[in-house]
Amino acid sequence: MEIHIDTAKEEEFDLVVELLKELYLELGEEAGSIVFLNTDLVKNLVSNGRTEIYIAKTAGQQPVGILTLTECQAIYAGGKYGLLDEMYIRPRFRSSGAGKKLIDEITALAKERKWKRIDVTAPTEERWKRTIKFYESCGFIFTGPKLKITLT
Repeated sequence: MEIHIDTAKEEEFDLVVELLKELYLELGEEAGSIVFLNTDLVKNLVSNGRTEIYIAKTAGQQPVGILTLTECQAIYAGGKYGLLDEMYIRPRFRSSGAGKKLIDEITALAKERKWKRIDVTAPTEERWKRTIKFYESCGFIFTGPKLKITLT
């Protein structure tokens, strides 16, 4: 299957919201994040110049998946690095190569920007074992779960 990767354009932000809702509902524990999700938020995040959104589509322009990438910095990372915030491939397109193509796209971008690394957080529960295996097959190394505090 031929897959094309493009940076999301403003007229596609409704599609971005749709794909992210699908992701959050599938994850379950992030379903509460849907309340924050709207096209204005997407527009603001992209306009900050640090967050980028990539959409994978078939040759016929059918949406396959999405990836969001934010530039961060830390001493432990040797300066600037990428944070893969969200990645989602619609179930019927999984194992089509679309996920690998998205990872390849941002890996090439990271090398151009001279980042030393890209980090991603992935669920650790048994039902997400396939997700961990996918990231490992792309060269990621498991370093442990993430913790969060919700501020109100």
